[in-house]
Amino acid sequence: MTIPAKARELRSLITDGKLELSLQDVDVPTPGPGEVLVRIEAAPINPSDQPLLLGPADLATLASDGTTTTTAIPEAMAGLVAARLGKSLPAGNEGAGVVVAAGDGAEHLIGKTVAVLGGAMYTQYRKVPLASVLVYGEGVTPAQGASAFVNPLTALGMVETMKMEGHTALVHTAAASNLGQMLNKICIADGVDLVNIVRNDEQAKILTDIGAKYVADSSKPDFRARLTDMLFETGATIAFDAIGGGPLAGHILGAMEAALVRKTPPAGGYGSPVHKQVYIYGRLDLSPTTLAPNMGFAWGVGGFLLTPFLMKAGAETAARLRQRVADEILTTFASGYTSEISLAQAIEPETIRGWQRKATGEKYLINPTL
Repeated sequence: MTIPAKARELRSLITDGKLELSLQDVDVPTPGPGEVLVRIEAAPINPSDQPLLLGPADLATLASDGTTTTTAIPEAMAGLVAARLGKSLPAGNEGAGVVVAAGDGAEHLIGKTVAVLGGAMYTQYRKVPLASVLVYGEGVTPAQGASAFVNPLTALGMVETMKMEGHTALVHTAAASNLGQMLNKICIADGVDLVNIVRNDEQAKILTDIGAKYVADSSKPDFRARLTDMLFETGATIAFDAIGGGPLAGHILGAMEAALVRKTPPAGGYGSPVHKQVYIYGRLDLSPTTLAPNMGFAWGVGGFLLTPFLMKAGAETAARLRQRVADEILTTFASGYTSEISLAQAIEPETIRGWQRKATGEKYLINPTL
């Protein structure tokens, strides 16, 4: 095939008090030794992509001139993106496509469908080293294989972290998400008890339909009592929280403490000596995280990110997890999309309002070939 000299790429730029999203023409690079050039045909918009795409922009001010979309950054939030001022940045954590050119040592991948991790995936052509690609077998399309890293490896990383830190069951919030459904499939297959926290009956049904046993609806008046009962039954003492702000992390720790005390009343006045841990890995709620004084004294709250986890887990574990994703991309790690859009559509104001909602069951896929 003929490879063009130029390609289109989605860029995010912070100027004084304003964020701009636009499509820029960039040079199509030539792969060197151990590198491949991938024609990107599918790239999902994940919640983890949105901080770079939109930052703290005020979406009520979205406007477009047909080629560039702009939105104001509130003055109080300007400090959060000061380091980005004047820098046009590419976006898109992951994607998939077909290898169209390769350097020495990588020629065997020409024509193969691969998933790619490495940023700047909202583009038509992307050059990456071999270590950044996941090769699929026959029959897997780029759209089917586009979400191979962020959600699958994060879900697998949660289970691995549980095991590494000596826990035996876990809790997950915003549990009906694409990632949450993957996590349920992993835990069901691996025999791990998982307590799911959702916000409505519709989300609960999504999970029970795929076999989830423990689902607690935080909108119900008996939520905390039911959560405590589930934690008592499962013994879960580690949680991964996508909400971040508000009282939910504290409610989880408090319920863990109540379940532990119910099993083994503490001898002293400091609560259960069993450590309870909540990892915050998302910020669907940007308000401060609040904790109540009902958790005892053996607890922790920290952050969880995929890349530091993979570095800590080591190359052998990372390779094992990646291979599991490749083997199960059409089953355990299958992703569905409600909208497939072009690069140009991705920066239209109405489309932005759609993908930035991060609503359950609404996942957008960018197809740069459209």
